[in-house]
Amino acid sequence: MSQTNLAFADLLANTRHSAVHLELRDSYGIGEEEAEFDKWRNGWRPEPEPATWWNEFHTWVSDATARGVSFRRARVVSEPASAYIRYEHACTYQNVAAGELVRWLPRRKASDLALPGNDFWLFDERLIMWNHFTGEGASAGPEMDEREDVAKFCAAAFDAVWERATPHEEYGI
Repeated sequence: MSQTNLAFADLLANTRHSAVHLELRDSYGIGEEEAEFDKWRNGWRPEPEPATWWNEFHTWVSDATARGVSFRRARVVSEPASAYIRYEHACTYQNVAAGELVRWLPRRKASDLALPGNDFWLFDERLIMWNHFTGEGASAGPEMDEREDVAKFCAAAFDAVWERATPHEEYGI
């Protein structure tokens, strides 16, 4: 398990009320997803049976939601959607099965929202884990931030997106 995954698992294990994730990019180049994304572009689709795709992240989410943690993810996306976003959409049933609530907001509907410059996780409305990426979408490492004013800004930004966004089950690509 990578240091980033260990840090995330620890953060989530210590979360008591809420974990929210705002995603703002149309493409990610995460190394651990690359092979599966390539297979998906070539026609492969994941099986519906959880035993074929369940991983440690799904367990962390499931454990957190079982403790009563509200787990929400919002994605701001361009339309028409990029191949990567179509791949994410096709696999999001896995996040939902683990206990996440997921919503999608077309970028055109976000133009008047104040949004941060980076994707983030916000734990218990107080601790931010910024997700930094290279221009090609590879991880450039996380950064922790405990500034109260910035946490409030992130919470407000997430809530504004969440309010406008469409639940995963209703969002078609």
